[in-house]
Amino acid sequence: MDILAIVLLIFLGIVLLLIEFTVIPGVTIAGIGGFLLLAASVYIAFSELGNAAGFITLAVVLVISPLLFYYFFKSRAGKKMILDSEIDGVIENFNPENLKVGDIGKTIGRLAPIGKIKINGEIVEAQSNGSFIDHQTNVRILKIQQNKIIVEPLKVE
Repeated sequence: MDILAIVLLIFLGIVLLLIEFTVIPGVTIAGIGGFLLLAASVYIAFSELGNAAGFITLAVVLVISPLLFYYFFKSRAGKKMILDSEIDGVIENFNPENLKVGDIGKTIGRLAPIGKIKINGEIVEAQSNGSFIDHQTNVRILKIQQNKIIVEPLKVE
């Protein structure tokens, strides 16, 4: 009876950990419960069946369980659950020699707080200094950082 309980605890612990890794990622009740069930199986094996059974159970939990996870995620069913897409986006760079602090341009779209502006004949992405700026509004460059242009709307006088 004790051996059946230990096997059942190991099985349920592995199932809960698989649910944790595939369905509900993050640290949740399933993951904590899976680790507790695996630890309980080792504890019961040591306390009820002796040292030999305890070490065998510990070896199963520490060696065979990770191997089962490895082979599961290498299988066809496991590969369907793994996100393998690559990010191929690029940062739109601008030529810093064409732009300098104080240059005046016009917004193409609304800056909320990031959008496109046309300045010195070049269309670049810019960020407002905090407020939303409507389209077709004249703006002035406040700061130029590595890949970011900070602008402010021009005051109409």
